[in-house]
Amino acid sequence: MKKQTAGRDQLGAFAPKFAELNDDVLFGEVWSREEQLSPRDRSLITCSSLLTQGVPQLEAHMNIAKQNGVTKEEMVELITHLAFYTGWPKAWSAFALAKEIFGE
Repeated sequence: MKKQTAGRDQLGAFAPKFAELNDDVLFGEVWSREEQLSPRDRSLITCSSLLTQGVPQLEAHMNIAKQNGVTKEEMVELITHLAFYTGWPKAWSAFALAKEIFGE
């Protein structure tokens, strides 16, 4: 996984400690623990969590998931499965993102 700089790019001057934690700890230390969970598996877990919360970060993480090898079919299955646990409207919103990101 490439070095994450989104925290510093977007919040470095405004919230430097948060930016550091985002880039160095969350993405630098936690996401890099590939012996424990692959980036692909972390992406599936992260997209699941963000979908259930209905937050805008889902879009960025769907893009990361695609880069990490998650297929369109897997993302469709993830959304379909979670629709029953998190709510139909959130699933509709997630499908709109997935169509943009996974192309159809």
